[in-house]
Amino acid sequence: MSKRLGVSIYPNHSKVEDDKAYLELASSYGFKRVFTCLLSVDGEKDTILANFKETISYAKELGMEVIADISPRIFKELNISYDDLSFFADLGAHGIRLDMGYTGQEESMMSFNPYDLKIELNMSNATKYIDNIMTYQPNKDALLGCHNFYPHRYSGLSYPFFVECSQKFKDLGMRTAAFVSSEDATFGPWPVVEGLPTLEMHRDLPIDVQAKHLFATGLIDDVIISNAYASERELKLLSSLNLQKITFSVDIVDTTTELEETILFQEPHFYRGDVSDYMIRSTQSRVKYRGREFAPHNTRDIRRGDIIIENDLYAQYAGELQIALKDMKNSGKTNVVARIREEEIVLLDYLQPWGKFAFEKRG
Repeated sequence: MSKRLGVSIYPNHSKVEDDKAYLELASSYGFKRVFTCLLSVDGEKDTILANFKETISYAKELGMEVIADISPRIFKELNISYDDLSFFADLGAHGIRLDMGYTGQEESMMSFNPYDLKIELNMSNATKYIDNIMTYQPNKDALLGCHNFYPHRYSGLSYPFFVECSQKFKDLGMRTAAFVSSEDATFGPWPVVEGLPTLEMHRDLPIDVQAKHLFATGLIDDVIISNAYASERELKLLSSLNLQKITFSVDIVDTTTELEETILFQEPHFYRGDVSDYMIRSTQSRVKYRGREFAPHNTRDIRRGDIIIENDLYAQYAGELQIALKDMKNSGKTNVVARIREEEIVLLDYLQPWGKFAFEKRG
């Protein structure tokens, strides 16, 4: 399933022209999804709905899909029934997200709406919610899954719970989404904003590391920036991510040679299938560059997260690239040529035998 990036807008707390400018900028960097909230229509109802419609229409012109988060309160305030979703079709939304669900039968009926609206379900719960919905034989093609975000520090999901919840949806072949938090954005849907991540472990991490981690889990298809407005720097950073394989940002050692850099950044890498506890081996470079010089340098002891290339003292292994999974003694036969960015070392846990990976020089 293809991976996508998204942004969030909150028309209740912003100006239409600012939202449109943000969407245009995000679209220019390849963002395809838009999350928005219609949690209440307090105030000038007609004006609020007109602003939503104008903004959603503009997003559609840009080729972006808008999912509106809906609370039961909205259904009551606007006198909308789950069996008539024409209101949201008229708004121009691609779908609606049910922050709070029904009994399962209602969600199933919604999935057959005549407007082809997607029904996005809340993934962040410890119930049999999705199993219950499936017993009512929904239109699976119309269902999506999306986690919550958490503005209160320490209230975000634990990683094991995130995996448990997400796996249920992935096992059903459903498209999934989760949120990352911008360091530069200033607001969300609620007054309290101490970051807006799905996972608590992401709250103080750079936005690209958050996104890399979510994608690396294999459980999330769409990563959405939850707070507004992310800076152009952050949009550009996420747009440059390789969404097809884990790509580590690395710091190069001063003594690393031009040939070693070529192996790092220009050669394809895959995790050799005979697994070691101590290293991930990418062995094709030793074949391609057999006979080239790999003089010993920077042969300090090895730490988890180091990228190493065997030198000439290792004879037939010279030129082989490895990533250290554990701290190891260096016999002097191994050159430490680079180191993975500290925040990204956790991504090593998601590489599988025969999995493809790459490196990029840290800016």
